[in-house]
Amino acid sequence: MIICVYSVTRPGAMEGVKYFLVPNLANFSWMTVVAAMGQMFYSLSIAMGILVTFGSYMKKDVPIEESTRNVEIFDTAIAIMAGLMIIPAVFAFSGGTPETLQAGPSLMFITIPKVFESMGMGTIVGIMFFLLVLCAAVTSSIALTESAVSTFQDELKWSRKKATIITGIVMLLLGTLSSLGYGPLAGVKIIGMQFLDFFDFLTNSVMMPIAAIATCLLVARVMGVHKIEEEMLQENGTFHRKKVFNFMIRYLCPIFAAIILASSVANAFGLISM
Repeated sequence: MIICVYSVTRPGAMEGVKYFLVPNLANFSWMTVVAAMGQMFYSLSIAMGILVTFGSYMKKDVPIEESTRNVEIFDTAIAIMAGLMIIPAVFAFSGGTPETLQAGPSLMFITIPKVFESMGMGTIVGIMFFLLVLCAAVTSSIALTESAVSTFQDELKWSRKKATIITGIVMLLLGTLSSLGYGPLAGVKIIGMQFLDFFDFLTNSVMMPIAAIATCLLVARVMGVHKIEEEMLQENGTFHRKKVFNFMIRYLCPIFAAIILASSVANAFGLISM
């Protein structure tokens, strides 16, 4: 919240606030919707295994629909705060150029440090901020690791220790490449992207939509949505979103996930512009 306030009070930052909050139909297109849907996958951890992992630890007396509503509210609130931290800072320190605004993950590691550099106690605030980012990354990594480890245990019959060590080594290697992508390995690019941007594209825009489509097919065509309905009614007594859930899992979600996948791949290879 401190960074938000500081960012929006910088000279020229209000133009960034307007850019962030005031709709501009001139810049709106179908690809805007596709990009937003891709961000939704990443932000809500859809088709990453995180929801499966956390869901498996839910107590029986915790209402699933109420938890879902809380996720929606807090995720949206944090997303708005992140936008108010970054977008005004881009306008205040980089002139709000389209190239900077479309820089992707580098906004956090290039633009935000510029904000800290200009603050009176920027070093301390910067350390605190990136420590919190590290905590967020570690907690997400644990959830993702659990999904991979349990899969190796079930499918390959590995011990939990062996699965954890191998998964950790793979994550360390890929994470090291990502951390060096804007440093010593900045000159190394894959389809025009540095390592962090490439892994972000691969997971967010390719792997997650594929996993989402597979999940929709599993629930709607293999398991049957009636299984979900029975679980909800048995554990919670009500299922207010039953009709919406059935329609989305059967039709809307797989179609939109396929659109995200096709559009993201086409954009990465320069066939369309997002």
